[in-house]
Amino acid sequence: MSDRHSTGRAVAIWTIRYGIALVLFIAGWVILLVADSHLRWDGWAMCLGAAGSIVLLNVLFRYGAKGDEERVQEESAREYFSAHGRWPDEEPPPKRDDA
Repeated sequence: MSDRHSTGRAVAIWTIRYGIALVLFIAGWVILLVADSHLRWDGWAMCLGAAGSIVLLNVLFRYGAKGDEERVQEESAREYFSAHGRWPDEEPPPKRDDA
């Protein structure tokens, strides 16, 4: 049931992020090709501009969210450094033979 819920959620998120922009993009071209008035160019520009804005907003949001993930990774690396005295991606120091 969890997979079904996550799949439905992924579809809903994709629809909001990209589906709305795709519908607006297609609607703009339909308006341009079907409308007979001199305002068809305005409708075309409005729909394509809105679609581009939605896509750009999603790209910027995802770029910003990526920074949050990087901050969390940096914080956990600092905690590891405090506990072990080295960064997680460094090789451990060689063991000394004090025999």
